[in-house]
Amino acid sequence: MKQTIALIDDDRNILTSISIALEKEGFKVQTYLDGESALIGLSRTPPDLAVIDIKMPKMDGEELLKKLRKKTSLPVIFLTSKDEEVDELLGLKLGADDFVKKSGGFSIKVLIERIRVQLRKKNNNNIEDSKNIIMHGKLKLDPSQLECEWDGKQLPDKLTTTEFLIVQELAKRPGIIKERSQLMDIAYREDTDIEDRTIDSHVKRIRKKFKKVDNNFSAIETRYGSGYRWNIN
Repeated sequence: MKQTIALIDDDRNILTSISIALEKEGFKVQTYLDGESALIGLSRTPPDLAVIDIKMPKMDGEELLKKLRKKTSLPVIFLTSKDEEVDELLGLKLGADDFVKKSGGFSIKVLIERIRVQLRKKNNNNIEDSKNIIMHGKLKLDPSQLECEWDGKQLPDKLTTTEFLIVQELAKRPGIIKERSQLMDIAYREDTDIEDRTIDSHVKRIRKKFKKVDNNFSAIETRYGSGYRWNIN
């Protein structure tokens, strides 16, 4: 069965060029010109992954992603026209799984490869761990559904695929320190251009999501100079 990619961008030329390239690669494509129509369309017909431009009319990519993250862990790649590092950190803070810059020689081939990486990451996680429910203390993880519970409650904002993989890796071996490089290998199996601060941004967002159901959440412990570990207390 063909996998479906949703493209959301107010530039018709970009939508057309990316759509043609994706269809040649065997994907189905849904296209939207603004965030409002995309939110409705993605709810009615969920794709396998969404590529979202940050700057759009009616509802920009940031607001669209915030609304999506309340309902789904759908892999999302942000398109940004800026080169500033802050855009990457903003995208990760909002819950994007990856981002591609449109300026400075935008490459559709690079975008397609990033799409394949995210889809493989999602599919591999489901295949490898579909029956391995992880429970530790108040935590319950269901890898087959990318579902996470804390103290019997679903997180109101679902973990993204990348965030889920980080929590899963830490929770598998409570008390064991995982270096940032190890977490990067798990969360970004085929991407070598990820920096330490990227993992830090993900962990910060993960903590915020858990604190929405437990303000005293402290299970993820920072080991300065080393990395992170799942607190065994």
